[in-house]
Amino acid sequence: MRIAICDDEKKLRNSLRRVLETQLQLDGVDYEIQEYECGEDLLAKIEHNVPDILFLDIEMNGMDGMETARELRRKYQDTVLIFVTAYPDFVFQGYEVHAFHYILKPYKEEKIREVLGKAVEETGLSQEKYYLVEQKAGTLRLPFGRVLYFKSEGRTVEALLDNGDMEASAAYEIVKFYGKLGEIEEEMPSFFIRIHNRYLVNLKYVDKLEASSLECGGQSLPVSRAYKQATAVAFAKLMLK
Repeated sequence: MRIAICDDEKKLRNSLRRVLETQLQLDGVDYEIQEYECGEDLLAKIEHNVPDILFLDIEMNGMDGMETARELRRKYQDTVLIFVTAYPDFVFQGYEVHAFHYILKPYKEEKIREVLGKAVEETGLSQEKYYLVEQKAGTLRLPFGRVLYFKSEGRTVEALLDNGDMEASAAYEIVKFYGKLGEIEEEMPSFFIRIHNRYLVNLKYVDKLEASSLECGGQSLPVSRAYKQATAVAFAKLMLK
């Protein structure tokens, strides 16, 4: 497992690394940790060593953490991004770059261990867990981590998936199959949430939440009144858990 720490304060990089190494060794995880002192350095060097998990400071000299994260997401969608900040007000800005979690400065070892455990689990989840679709041609596997949303169309369901290939002609692909949205919802991990009778959405792909809609994959999807409060609560929990 490749882990990166990007922070312009060497002392803080060292203290975070110490906690990470101790916990990873206790958990028996095979790992390597790379340190970067600025966003420019990170982006210049990770092409051949893309991190599975990135701890990224928001307030840095030069390119700040948010700008660095935006550039990162242009090429690398699968990195589990954890923001490090002394200011909790930055928390909700993370939707734009699909931040997985936040750690507030000064570091608390217990919180670091908790977030690390969830991040390690998340990397395994995106690589190994699928929703199985039975079709005439055989069984099709839809990776949870690539599904933006499921849309009910009468007796059929339409799934929009991230291609995960920056060279592909289309950023997304559509898979249609027979099914019921309620049954699919029961099999989905907690980062999927019902926002409408016709939509089940992966929170990690949502860019913006508004009063009666949200933006997912460049599309505006309706949030019905019945699911409005639950949707808002789910967003808050995803960022602050």
